[in-house]
Amino acid sequence: MKPRRDSEPAPLEAAETRHRRVLETAAQLICDHGYEKASMQQIAEACRLTKAGLYHHVRSKEHLLLEIMNYGMDVFEEQVLSQVLPIADPVERLEAAMEKNVLLVTEGRNKEITVILHEHDTLTGEARAQINARKKRYVRFLESSFTEAMRQGRIRRADPKIAAFSFLGMVNWIYKWYRPDGGMPAASIAGEMRRLFFGGLVIDAPPAGGSDGLR
Repeated sequence: MKPRRDSEPAPLEAAETRHRRVLETAAQLICDHGYEKASMQQIAEACRLTKAGLYHHVRSKEHLLLEIMNYGMDVFEEQVLSQVLPIADPVERLEAAMEKNVLLVTEGRNKEITVILHEHDTLTGEARAQINARKKRYVRFLESSFTEAMRQGRIRRADPKIAAFSFLGMVNWIYKWYRPDGGMPAASIAGEMRRLFFGGLVIDAPPAGGSDGLR
């Protein structure tokens, strides 16, 4: 038996890479044409597979959509949620979450995220419940972070749920209007959105030992 070279991918790694490429290709096709109009035959051809070969990777079209959404959530949790959870300061944590979330959508990793946002009502039954549970983890994170910031007197009083969904509404709508060739750098968009949202929430601390302005 010929030994495998160190530079050659292991069989399991190669299979995972092929599967990931199928999901990414299918996600792009669904972004371009919509879930209903993107046929399994078209997806198979885009993946350079036979239709039977595509069904080797997924059981059905809805299962393919579920796989894409789970992949998108994996990317989101790795590049956004896991990066900001360790931040102790709740305001810094929320601001970092917004910036990283915006950058994720605008800097090339937006196919799977766009599918999650645009096709959120397409899944049914257990598949929908599975993705909704993963989304709710982010909502709970936002609500608890807003609550903590209010408890510390760092931001103005607001309903944490309304604050969380306002945050999400602002960020999640980007996929509708952002264009890579639109002349607005992703980092500039992230910074401007952060200033717009948190500018109305954050309470400036008075200078240490300063006057309160009352005479």
